[in-house]
Parts: sequence; C-alpha cells; structure tokens
Amino acid sequence: LFCESKRYGSRVIFSLGPHAIYTVSEESLLWAKKFADENDSLVHIHLAETKKEVDDCLAQHGKRPVEYLADIGFLGNNVIAAHCAWLSDEEIRILAAQEVKVVHNSTSNMKLSVGSASPYSKLKSAGLATCLGTDGASSNNNLDLFEAVKIASLLEKFYTNDPTAMPAKEALDLITINPAKAFGLNCGKIEEGRLADLILIDLKRPELTPGYNLASDLVYAANGSCVRTVICDGKVLMENRKVEGEGEIIEKAREAASGLVKR
Repeated sequence: LFCESKRYGSRVIFSLGPHAIYTVSEESLLWAKKFADENDSLVHIHLAETKKEVDDCLAQHGKRPVEYLADIGFLGNNVIAAHCAWLSDEEIRILAAQEVKVVHNSTSNMKLSVGSASPYSKLKSAGLATCLGTDGASSNNNLDLFEAVKIASLLEKFYTNDPTAMPAKEALDLITINPAKAFGLNCGKIEEGRLADLILIDLKRPELTPGYNLASDLVYAANGSCVRTVICDGKVLMENRKVEGEGEIIEKAREAASGLVKR
C-alpha cells in the first residue's frame, strides 16, 4: 500500500478519505478509522454538509450525523471533518470532546446553497480547532485562500450580526497555525525551528496600499495575485510569479479538459 511504502516524501502526508456517511458503509468507515489509527494517519470525511444529510441520517439511524459517527466509534483526534454546516449544540459538544478538527468551507457552502455554514463562533467557544478550506474546483471554481478567508470572515459577521466576529488576525489563524496543528506539521508561524513554509507578498500592490493594518489588508483586500513567491519546506515552488513549467502544465490541463468533454 501507498501508506506502507513510505515513498511519498517529506512534503506529502498520507491520509484516508471516506467521502461521507451517505456514500460509505459503516463497515468501510470503521475499516478506514482502524487503518488510520494503526498507521498514525489522518482520516478525512465530509460531515453534516447539508440538511438532507441530517434528515436522512435521522430517518435511517434515528440520530444526527455526528451522533451516528460517535456511536460507531469513528470519531477521534485524527479525524478531519469538512463542512460541518448543520450542527446541533450537542454535536458540537461531541466533536470537541473527541478533539475532531473541523474544516470550514464557506465559499463552497454558499455556491452550493447548502443553507447554512459551519458555526465558527460556537466551535471556537467549544474549544474546537477550526481550519479553512476551499473545497474542490467543481464546488467552488476559485481556490484562492485569500478570497476564501475574506468570505469566511464576512459570513461569520453576517450570521452572528456582530461586526467583531472572526477578526482579521483570528481569520488568518484558520489558514496558518490552525491547519498546521490539525495536520501535525511544524509550520504555520515564521519562527526559528519551524519548517520554512512561507509566502512573500508584494506590499506595493494597489490593493495593499497604504498598508495601515497588515492583517486587515491581507484578509479584506488581498488575493492570490498579491503573492510573489511561495516556499514549501525550504523549496521554492514559485518565484516572482513564475512557476517552472507553468506553460506546459496549463497546456496539458487544457488538453485533458478537452478530452474529458469529448468522452
């Protein structure tokens, strides 16, 4: 198996990804969790994304999705739960007790009109480690984390009717130190002893001028095009907006897309 071969290198982490409770059997869910536990791996699942998922789980199992996973023994501190848009207060308590990591996908939830979003303020109050994701291209299109963090912060303010909810510095934690902790990575901050995972931002960009409050500018004004250089574990992946082989990659993507449409 890929996990057992350990050939994926230092910058790639193996994890299992059973899709959701409505597409994966209980037997397969428990196999994935057992395998993850035995191999010190993470297990990722879509959870409580839609009201239909909740209603169907209640009809089939007599309990809500988080309660169902807790009862079968699936939850734990190596579980990454995406979405969690339709949670009861009791489910939040269960997730916190099991030390589950929640990934908020605000942009995707809005595009797919799921009718709710991960209740960040309640999760925070419960002590849950919350991260921010973009979801996939088919349910978002734009995978720009800067735009995602802006939407997440604005959405939380809108939902709570509180302009101070999810302030800029706190919002940045959702795409830096929080996911680093969730994935067990020694990064997320720029300090001695941590991995050199960095982005260099062009502060001379019009949208970041005059630069009164950097955290606020990054959350509410920046976008991916403001990033000049990307460094991952000391390896430069993009420098001065140039990615090695970018033209070839784009052309291959176009060819693949064309072939997919023809099929």
